[in-house]
This record gives sequence, structure tokens and C-alpha cells, in this order.
Amino acid sequence: MSRVHDALRKARAGGAESPAPDAPAGMATHAEVPPSAALADLLGKVQTVPFSPAPDASLLDPSRPGEAPAEEFRSLRTRLNHIQSLQPIHSLVITSPSPAEGKSFTAANLAIAQAQLEGNFTLLADFDFRRPVIHTLFQQPRSPGITDYLQGKVPLEAIIRRLEGTNLFIMTAGEAVLNPLELLNLPEAKHLIDGLPSLFNWVIIDTPPLLFAADANLLSTMAHALLLVVRIGTTTIDSVTRAIGSLCQNNILGIVVNAAQKSELYSKYTYYHSYYAAPES
Repeated sequence: MSRVHDALRKARAGGAESPAPDAPAGMATHAEVPPSAALADLLGKVQTVPFSPAPDASLLDPSRPGEAPAEEFRSLRTRLNHIQSLQPIHSLVITSPSPAEGKSFTAANLAIAQAQLEGNFTLLADFDFRRPVIHTLFQQPRSPGITDYLQGKVPLEAIIRRLEGTNLFIMTAGEAVLNPLELLNLPEAKHLIDGLPSLFNWVIIDTPPLLFAADANLLSTMAHALLLVVRIGTTTIDSVTRAIGSLCQNNILGIVVNAAQKSELYSKYTYYHSYYAAPES
């Protein structure tokens, strides 16, 4: 049994009947049943850190919900939550065909938008072990993180951080490793991704680009669904075709078009467009 499943099993065995203070007691599991106090207790052990995004991160500001980019991510959030009401989708891979198309920007801002809903406890997990940026965007240490956990160096609660005053939790990538794909092939990686949706309503997974590493393809087989990010003026039709063709599992929910102009129309495959050019990631 993996460490994450073992941690959940021990928590269930030792839990009390009432929810732990400041714990996500209103969150629903796949069966739409509130989690046990034991699971809330596990989340109660994680570190709470200031919500202090990097000045140049271009992340949504919860205090300024009327800005155009925030509205676009709320639109994307609404579509995803509607899909979730129809089928049990709780873990979502965010990737792109190539680098510099805005996948990390999209993953981070979608996670912030989801976490703004009451009781919608959301985890943003940086599984891009090759070029991680989530720790930089939120000005948090890269380690301890996911690679440290998969190598058995730290427990699960040591790699989850809650952003103060929000429903958003993050897992940074962890220390640099020479063999990221081999690490993702460990049973612990699948058990981790399988187990996290029992704690969070949304698990949003940032991954390397599809055409530059096999990591995202592998991770997409472990997650419930995938969103593909493309960038107008950068992404080619050929790269989108090859990226989709590289996937082992056809679980693509849609394509997010990044850096579109306000006057440009939605295509039938587009979940949102941005009113300004988002930063590359």
C-alpha cells in the first residue's frame, strides 16, 4: 500500500466525529458525502503560508474580481464545474504541445478561481519536475515537494501548503531529479494522484509539454481529464495535432486558447480567451 493510502487509512482509524478547526468539512468526495473528520485532520496538519504571489506572476487578485482576466477564468471554472456535475472528474492535467504557451499560467489561475468558491478546496500540484515554476509564482520553497515525497524522504503532509485565507493548497515540485519519468512510473505516483481527490474537490496538475517529454502523457493516464493550452501566434496546427495524437488516453476536455484579443471569437473547441497576452510558462 502506498504512503498516501496508508496515511488515509491511519487517519480514518484515529479520527473523531467533529470536524477539525479550519478544515475543509464542507468538501464533498466522489460520492458527494462530506469527508470524515479524520481526513480533515490530515489537512489540518499541513503548513499555512502567506498568499504572496510574485509581483510579475500575473496571477488573479482575489481582491479585484472585476478584472477581465478573472472573468475569463470564472467562465472556464463554470464550464468545468458543470462537467463535474455530470461525471466524476476531480483531477485535471494542464499541459501544452510546446513550451512557452501558458500552461502554468493557466493552471495557477484556474486553481485560484476554483478556490474562490466557498467550500471548493483545490490543490495545485507541480508535476513538471523538469522546469517547475509554481513555487516561483507563489514565492514558496521548491523543496520539500512531490519528488521528495515519491522518494520516501518526507510524509505527505510535509509537501502540502495551504495559502492563508484561501481554499487553495499547493504542492511544489520538490528537489531536482535526474530521472523524472522513472519517478513518475513508481506506484507511489499513481497512488498519490488516485488518493488526492478524496481530500480535494479539484486537483489541478501542471505538467511538462506533451511534445518535449513523455511525462504529461503518462500523467494524463492517471488523472481524470486533460486540458490542452495553446497560444495564438505561437502554437501551430501541426503541433496540436501531434500533441493530441501522442496521448495514450482520449480524456481531453477541451483546448484553452491563450493570448487571444478581446475581439476574437471563441471557436467551438475553446473554453476561454484572455483579454491580454498572458506570460509564457
